[in-house]
Amino acid sequence: MKHLNQLILFAVALLLCALPVRAQLYLDTKAPIEQRVEDALSRMTLAEKIAVIHAQSKFSSPGVARLGIPGIWCTDGPHGIRAEVKWDEWDQAGWTNDSCIAFPALTCLAATWNTDMSLLYGKSIGEEALYRNKQVLLGPGVNIYRSPLNGRNFEYMGEDPYLSATMVVPYIQGVQQNGVATCVKHFALNNQEDGRHVVNANVSDRALYEIYLPAFKAAVQEGQSWSIMGAYNRIWGQYACHNHRLLVDILRGEWGFDGAVISDWGGVSNTDEAIRNGLDLEFGSWTDGLTEGRSNSYDMYYLALPYLKKIQSGEVGTKELDDKVRNVLRLIFRTSMNPNKGFGSLCSDAHIAAARQIAGEGIVLLKNDPVGKKKTAQPVLPIAQDKKTILVVGENAIKQMTVGGGSSSLKAKYEISPLQGIRERAAQAGAEVRYVRGYVGDIGGEYNGVTTGQDLRDNRTPDELTAEAVAAAREADIVLFIGGLNKADHQDAEGYDRLQYALPYGQDELISALAKANSNLAVVILSGNAYAMPWLKQVPALVQAWFNGSETGHALADVLFGDVNPSGHLPFTIMPELEDYPAHQYGAQAYPGVNNEVEYKEDLFVGYRYADLYGQKKVLNYESSGKTYSINPPKRKPLFAFGHGLSYTTFSMSKATLDGNTLRVRIRNTGTRAGKQVVQLYVAPQKPVVARPVKELKAFRKVSLQPGEEQEVVFELGEQMFQYFDADAHQWVTGKGAYKLMVGTAADAIQSVTSYSLL
Repeated sequence: MKHLNQLILFAVALLLCALPVRAQLYLDTKAPIEQRVEDALSRMTLAEKIAVIHAQSKFSSPGVARLGIPGIWCTDGPHGIRAEVKWDEWDQAGWTNDSCIAFPALTCLAATWNTDMSLLYGKSIGEEALYRNKQVLLGPGVNIYRSPLNGRNFEYMGEDPYLSATMVVPYIQGVQQNGVATCVKHFALNNQEDGRHVVNANVSDRALYEIYLPAFKAAVQEGQSWSIMGAYNRIWGQYACHNHRLLVDILRGEWGFDGAVISDWGGVSNTDEAIRNGLDLEFGSWTDGLTEGRSNSYDMYYLALPYLKKIQSGEVGTKELDDKVRNVLRLIFRTSMNPNKGFGSLCSDAHIAAARQIAGEGIVLLKNDPVGKKKTAQPVLPIAQDKKTILVVGENAIKQMTVGGGSSSLKAKYEISPLQGIRERAAQAGAEVRYVRGYVGDIGGEYNGVTTGQDLRDNRTPDELTAEAVAAAREADIVLFIGGLNKADHQDAEGYDRLQYALPYGQDELISALAKANSNLAVVILSGNAYAMPWLKQVPALVQAWFNGSETGHALADVLFGDVNPSGHLPFTIMPELEDYPAHQYGAQAYPGVNNEVEYKEDLFVGYRYADLYGQKKVLNYESSGKTYSINPPKRKPLFAFGHGLSYTTFSMSKATLDGNTLRVRIRNTGTRAGKQVVQLYVAPQKPVVARPVKELKAFRKVSLQPGEEQEVVFELGEQMFQYFDADAHQWVTGKGAYKLMVGTAADAIQSVTSYSLL
């Protein structure tokens, strides 16, 4: 009997060997991805399908080991590749080779107004992610700058949907050419950190489509981002990570997104909604791992065992599951199983150069007036050769900024402080640099186990520190105050909004005291947000320098000493007071919300769209999405307008000429230095049939000119430049009628106006 059984088994084996074996198409890298996806899906068991749609560790999800399909490793971005953490914890893994180059914050990138810089940024950070074997870079962020109190604004690209949409596309392309996916975040309306896990954003459809969605749409349709991250907040009463209208109707239905929707870490809260409403990959859910005696907490995720049980009980089918698995497999085939990706590089000379170049091009010269009343008076900047004693004042001159601020915190290989960069460059000029503290702010320097190693303790009183700074200022040829915000809680940091619009730690008083002590004063602010400037009239020079990563000090010194001609332009409007921002004119209901409900009462009028109403005498009343909006014109003009940025050279612009749908303007460098200028095109409807902003940015070009050089800038007018969103018809409508085409170098620096009719 035993031998008979063996013979039967042998015969069966022979028969099986004789049967045709289905080719493993999913492993054929030359086959179309959709065929590979379907083949792999058909081979997976139910348990394997469930496994691949949720995490297996803090930053990874499993593949299908049986089929040789690798998993996905994510890394926080978007300013650098985060240090390795332990499998189940946020604590450091203790690696010694996981440092990175810290690139400038995305506010700085947006301030370059240069798509070439965006492509370089994406290519460079993508190479670092690839070297570290990461498949998904969690970034970039493109949420709109609604309030200057939002602690996470430094991770985003400003207030304007067109600027953000234009700058995000090459970043995505640069990253993904390495076979690394971008995960554009946070979709959508993540405009505040205060109450971010529970707040419900109530916004009109017009504002949603015209202001808050365009950058995401461009990321999907033009950038072809392979993944997108949901937000923590609710929209229309439903959490963004499993919001049917947002993820199914808009993202998939209207935009045709074929990538994977990834939850923010801990952003999932309901299995049924997660099943039906478009989420593909769940990360960071907070489970104790003890429910039902399970030892693996990841099995208790909303899209894990709870989902499996619903399928096994017949409560739900597998159609949604198969769709999720398809999206995850597509992501895997584009990244970890992409045969065309290289090996990447980490902390290379090319990345160091890129970080320095991007930072230098994003630094904004806000003000640079001559000092004194003589005709020969010169501006403070660039620092002249005869300035042999330079005083640097301020904590931000020495404080490391790459550590802290939330998930963008980095373990940078190095960080050149402003003081170090200035000292290195001053030595070349034969100048002496002295440093005094001036103020004590945040002395911390640790985030999730990464420490700066700095000891910033100083027990002197503010009066003592000010007295020292003032005395030193009187003896210096030039004073550089370097202050602003930092990455501490309630400043520029994830999880917290700012508590005040003013600069913290008594900096306003210190700046005023320094201005009285020495007229050759340049104020340099490191921040990702706007701030009050009660001292502005006292200060001849003002520089907005952002959080600029590893090469902060070198890039800043390049600009201060004139080795790099500043060409950054503001990606947001700086108003005099907090109440000058429209989101802060309607009480707590508009910000930060009442009973976790936030009403976007300013509607379309965000940033310069609101500032442009200055001077109008009447309240703007109109209806949108069934609600009535009343927009009070601002009482004050901006301190610095959207798009503002100065140079060490001068430019002239010709009158724009229109030939059909082609607008031409010539720009000339009339100064003595090579420089770059941003030519901005705004479209202004004259008699709109619905409420519309006074003007809107619709195109821009950054041009580089040698002294005396002239260049023609050409803008092709397209129908989309004249459209608004009709919420009732749920479609984009081209507004017929008369327009003004406004060309300038900032929202308040229009230099040529041309009439245009759209019939």
